[in-house]
Order: sequence, then C-alpha cells, then structure tokens
Amino acid sequence: MKRSTLKTAMAALTIASAAALTSAPALAGGSISISLSPHDAKQEQAMRAGLLVFGIANGIKNGGHIGQNGNGNTAGLAQTGSGNLGIVHQKGNGNNGTVQQTGNNNAYGLFQFGENNNGNVAQNGNGGTGATFQFGW
Repeated sequence: MKRSTLKTAMAALTIASAAALTSAPALAGGSISISLSPHDAKQEQAMRAGLLVFGIANGIKNGGHIGQNGNGNTAGLAQTGSGNLGIVHQKGNGNNGTVQQTGNNNAYGLFQFGENNNGNVAQNGNGGTGATFQFGW
C-alpha cells in the first residue's frame, strides 16, 4: 500500500472514530465487571469463608441466597450436586444475574450494584470458588 493511501485511510479512520465517540449521549450507561478466583489453597479458603459469612449474615438457606434491593431485577440460582454455595446479590435497578453450579462443594458469589448489569455464571466441577462484582451506571 502506498504511503499516501495509508495516511488517507488512517485519517478517515480517526475522523470516523471521533464522530462515533461524540455522537453518544453525555450520560450514556456503562458497566464494569471484576471477577476473582483464588490461586492457591489459602486464597480459596479465605474467599469461601467470606462467601459463607455473607450468606449467613443474609439468612442463607439450603446452600443458596438471592437478595434484591431495587426495581426490575431478575435473578436465578440452579444447583446440581451437594455442598454448593451460590449467591446472587443485586442492589440497584434493571439487573439480571444467574449462577448455575454443577458438581460438589462449589462456592460462587455474583454481586451487582447500580443499573442494568447482566451477569451469568456457570460453575462446573468440584471444589471451585469465585466471585464477580459488577457496577453499572
């Protein structure tokens, strides 16, 4: 490709990108998700203990907890196996979250804050632990 053609293409791409960015409303929504998984046995024990404490403090029953505070939220929890702990916690509006666990002795927490988060977690196998935190605006 000629150097002048490359410069023209880059200029066009820059202009198109700038136009796309400036056409979005000033208050456009967005979100950020952070997923954590332990790297060793000590981290796994600490994360599992934290999830258990959260569950107990929020009245966990039968290995699962769904807590919602807001409007228009949907949540689901499906578990196959034994000894699983699943948490879906939503605080805000328009959040959608599910945790599906297949196997034994798994622990996972999905925590959604703000608006319009969408999170679906599938945990398979035995002894897995993790958490996802989502923040939407």
